[in-house]
Amino acid sequence: MHASVAPLETRRSDLLGRLAAVRKVDLLVVGGGATGLGLALDAALRGLSVVLLEARDFAKGTSSRATKLVHGGVRYLAQGNVSLVREALHERRKLLHNAAHVAGPLAFVMPGYKCWETPFYGVGLKAYDALAGHAGLGATELLSARQTLACLPGVRADGLKGGVKYWDGQFDDARLALALARSAAGQGALLVNYCPVVGLEHRNGRVSGVRYLARGAEAEGAIDARCVVNATGVWVDSLRDMDDTATGRGTQTMVTPSQGVHLVVDRGFLPGDHALLVPRTRDGRVLFAVPWLGKLILGTTDTSCDHIHEEPRPLAGEVRFILGEAANYLARAPRPDDVRSAWAGLRPLVRPTRDADATKKINREHTVIVSPSGLVTVTGGKWTTYRAMAEDILAKCTDAGLLERLPPCETADFLLVGAPTGPQSNVSLAAPPGIHSYGGEAGWVMSLPGADKEIAPGLTEAMLRFAVRHEYACTVEDVLARRSRLLFLDAARAAEAAPAAAAILREETGRDPGLESFLALAAQYRHVPW
Repeated sequence: MHASVAPLETRRSDLLGRLAAVRKVDLLVVGGGATGLGLALDAALRGLSVVLLEARDFAKGTSSRATKLVHGGVRYLAQGNVSLVREALHERRKLLHNAAHVAGPLAFVMPGYKCWETPFYGVGLKAYDALAGHAGLGATELLSARQTLACLPGVRADGLKGGVKYWDGQFDDARLALALARSAAGQGALLVNYCPVVGLEHRNGRVSGVRYLARGAEAEGAIDARCVVNATGVWVDSLRDMDDTATGRGTQTMVTPSQGVHLVVDRGFLPGDHALLVPRTRDGRVLFAVPWLGKLILGTTDTSCDHIHEEPRPLAGEVRFILGEAANYLARAPRPDDVRSAWAGLRPLVRPTRDADATKKINREHTVIVSPSGLVTVTGGKWTTYRAMAEDILAKCTDAGLLERLPPCETADFLLVGAPTGPQSNVSLAAPPGIHSYGGEAGWVMSLPGADKEIAPGLTEAMLRFAVRHEYACTVEDVLARRSRLLFLDAARAAEAAPAAAAILREETGRDPGLESFLALAAQYRHVPW
């Protein structure tokens, strides 16, 4: 059965034609990750005219490389940051409600190998439950060793004393980003990927708009805007540099990136639908083993970076750390040749700046700054609180006089494109990918040619056609890394599927789908340094 509303078309030529006709908007968002997309939706729902420009693909960077968790932040509770945890827990519930087709509850188990661990962590996690209140997903339970093994088949049994089971959420980050983009477009916003901003326009020392390069048409254009928001994540300093150069101010670096690595192995290392959490490894980090889309994600790391790369790569030391710690908790230790895909993301860690007095922080990971020229920069944060972050950014824009007072925010209960409209039934992200991830739009996908022709397990020709026609996809990487998640799950399988995917994309778009560059990328994801 089709969803009641037909999906909007996202043909590239149509998008670029509409973009060329735009002269002025209320809000121009630069950056198509979690923050920018959430902001575009919030602003469009409040009646603003909105354009969002993304230099690459939506969620190409950090926003598609998360640990796939929707969480309140147990570690923040340990630090005593109660208000942050309470806010994140309530935002978690809203996200799971508004995007039930790409997000759902997930049970975690902390195995204990020392007598004090189960009661100690149990007390903290019961406090976590109490902060969630009615937004809770399930009660925390103290487990015996036998119960722990039943929840985590594959965990090391030797010395196991017990465990603690608690609940958080899980999601498909790239598909949530697409749902946000398409929901914003449904409310009148214009979003264009592969359209880098190449300059800022100024009038009387104030930011008045942007200049952009439309890839595909290879045409430059300009848009005036009452408010420009820099939501480019780890790349925010590039746009700030454009602003500071034009206004004669020296640039002060705002972001220092930190790298987080994830390794994907087969589910046989930890069968079942529960995730494993080690709250403190030998060097004080947190280790996750999370079932996701039929595989198991191991991670993560926190490594300072000197340079920002579009495709950051795991370091040998990071791989050794993750596999070494996993070997301490899994009965069968994964080895480098067991890794199906290895990938890294960059977290934007914020330095203090000279604009600190103009800064408002939701938490230590989220910062909003308004420069003297009126450029609004936001960076940091996490997926769980993307909605609250967008609300905060718009409040900051109005406080700075860049936008007029706005009607109340409407995103708290706004169902995203594809979310079920009846009784909420969250998808299980532990299950392999398939048509269920399209939610209420599954019927539209099934109606396209090739619905019965798989190019990889859970991925049909019809899904590729839907990605081009309705999900902004332009390249093989777009469809195999973010519309489907095959590259992140099994890089070798993604390389095998790439030629068939390229043929479909060429048929749909009439353009080069970037097959060779994708094959090179898949080889990188398959390579595991050791």
